[in-house]
Amino acid sequence: MNLLAISINHRTAPVELRELLHLNSDEIKALLEGIKKDLMKEAFVLSTCNRTEIYGIPRDNSLSYKDLENYLLDFKPVNGVKDEHFEKFFSCSAMSHLCKVSAGVDSQMTGDNQILGQVKEGFQMAEEKGLVSFLMKRVFDSATRVGKRAKTETDISEGAITISYAAIQLIEKIFSNFSKKSALVVGMGETGEIAARHLRDKGIGKLAVTNRTFSKAEKIASDLKGEILPFETYKEKLHSFDIIISATSSPEYLITFEDIKGMMKKRSNQAVVLMDIAVPRDFDPKVKSIENVFYNDIDSLNMIVEQNLTRRREEIPKVHKIIVEEMVAFFSWYNSLEIAPTIKNLRDYFEEVRSEEVEKISGKFSAEEREKLDLLTKRIINKLLHKPTVELKKSAELGTDSPEAAAKIALVQELFGIEEKRSNKE
Repeated sequence: MNLLAISINHRTAPVELRELLHLNSDEIKALLEGIKKDLMKEAFVLSTCNRTEIYGIPRDNSLSYKDLENYLLDFKPVNGVKDEHFEKFFSCSAMSHLCKVSAGVDSQMTGDNQILGQVKEGFQMAEEKGLVSFLMKRVFDSATRVGKRAKTETDISEGAITISYAAIQLIEKIFSNFSKKSALVVGMGETGEIAARHLRDKGIGKLAVTNRTFSKAEKIASDLKGEILPFETYKEKLHSFDIIISATSSPEYLITFEDIKGMMKKRSNQAVVLMDIAVPRDFDPKVKSIENVFYNDIDSLNMIVEQNLTRRREEIPKVHKIIVEEMVAFFSWYNSLEIAPTIKNLRDYFEEVRSEEVEKISGKFSAEEREKLDLLTKRIINKLLHKPTVELKKSAELGTDSPEAAAKIALVQELFGIEEKRSNKE
């Protein structure tokens, strides 16, 4: 299978280069149009924060990896990208790499939950541009089946592997029903925003955010349908929240022991969860000594993340087994495409002989008898060809490039002059 692929990713290039080569949706569509016109019969492009990859079936077998790299860099010029920043894959290795990507085992964060959706989006764009025919469709089906099986048959995606999500999962162990709880997120940097989004996705009853820059808090609150508290006065409302997550860049404690002690008094000592996901810490760690205060800082959350990552890595052999199973199924199907013409030619040859001989003697039989004769001779041909057909199909499982398979095909063609007859007809 002439499937060619190149990949620049988190293993091969620093983040600075990966960022510069990242393609948005419009860029991917434009690149696909060029690839269709100049390089590939079938292709698709995948671009995420950690990888930019091109897969395709070349129009011309002389197309090289370097040609593909140059085409990408001509489309999006980036200084400093070298040949060694690209991984190159062909045929079986290209298929294997795509399966690993879809399953999340090639991700920087093992078991990445988003990558399968990103692969699907890439194929969808390629389909829209007319670059997905029956072969790439089958490649896509196999790769996405690997991704789905990895999620359902293994624990490769189980457990939080980001600080923000680890905080939410820990809160779930204390408050099982988020819909009846209220939460405040202090600090709308990347970490704080992600935490706020996780809370929203978990169905938090009431969500509020606060940030030194009001405009940023306003935008995020609008997206999440949350409330905004002024940063200058948010402490006055701390007692209103069951969950407080803080993720600012303050150089000193933002929320003191006295702040929480006063807050608990206003709450009549009702339980509260404090998640400090800032570095340096936003809460005075002494707050953990206050009754009914459930406090965790980034160290304890990092421990959870590392444990979950270890568990995910232990699942990788199971995912590799799924990949092997799906690749065997794919290449059995693919190899059968190459066996099929020989089987068809063999059956056509026998049918031609049968029909000629029946035609020679058909005048000696009545119409009813000729119908029975036709049926009888077809049954004889089918029985004679059953064993050769089965053996040829078994060869497909070996691959048509295996010596045994090639020998069987050559023998059948030579014995019955199949290849010669086909050439004469052409």
